Amino acid sequence: MRSFTKAAQLMGVSQPAVSAQIKRLQFVLGFEVLDKSAPGVRLTPRGEIVVNNARRLLSINDEILHLTSGHTPGQTIRIGIPVDYAGSRIPAALSRFRERWPDVSYNVSSAPVEEMLRDLQHGVLDIALATFTERPTIEARHIWTQELVWVHNGAVKLDPDGPVPLVSYGGDSTCQRAAVATLHRAGLDCNFVFTSQSNASLLAAVAADFGVMAVPRGRAIRNNLVIWEDSPLPKLPELYCALVVREGGDRTAIEELADYLEDQIRAEPNSLGFVGEPLGRDPAGNGCLGRRRHGAPSGIAMAASLFG
Repeated sequence: MRSFTKAAQLMGVSQPAVSAQIKRLQFVLGFEVLDKSAPGVRLTPRGEIVVNNARRLLSINDEILHLTSGHTPGQTIRIGIPVDYAGSRIPAALSRFRERWPDVSYNVSSAPVEEMLRDLQHGVLDIALATFTERPTIEARHIWTQELVWVHNGAVKLDPDGPVPLVSYGGDSTCQRAAVATLHRAGLDCNFVFTSQSNASLLAAVAADFGVMAVPRGRAIRNNLVIWEDSPLPKLPELYCALVVREGGDRTAIEELADYLEDQIRAEPNSLGFVGEPLGRDPAGNGCLGRRRHGAPSGIAMAASLFG
């Protein structure tokens, strides 16, 4: 993870609390676990030993609690989604998935694709939905394509000698990057006339004739946006979508959720804006081992969380 801020979010405490626990741990150990001379957050050689053994202790702590508690605590699945998908139908899909896994809860965050893949590798995320403008080379559980289209309000007029007015999620948006690259390849400039990370605001901006926007065709249909089929603008590339799951650990619910999300995201919309039947409850009532660590020493837990 290598971030005090992310470690604090994962542990549900403030960043100063993480710093205080690390300082206390170093005081108890009698040596530094973090290399202050290195950029960022890096471990000293003895710090590496501490973190590796901290992971073992926390694993034993989890196993003891599981064997003696008489029940299986709920599992929190940590999901990373692109900014383009924040506020989309993913929350509805997650809610429906809980009909199959009622004890599952979610921690959903948005970040640039490179950061999400790095967090996945470090064990900070369990699932990442990543989008690309070219076919990805990463190993993913699912990869598929979505058609990108231009949408407008039906009355927008483009200045043939001026920049194309763009409505967009912002710089971290794969859809925006695809739109800008497509325009530039055609020798066209653009002007970001309305930028927001709120789906409702973006839809309102398109309806208010601010400009054009690049979105997947299915999302345009679901939100009743006017697709500019005969647009004078250059054709947009396909959007590659990949669902990637972390390595190791109990991945039963994680892999099943990734499969369900792939089915829901790829499905063509109907009049209700969503496709798919609710998942049935497992007759056996099986659940997943939770990841909460009650009773683990706080300094050790902080060190392990700081480095995934």
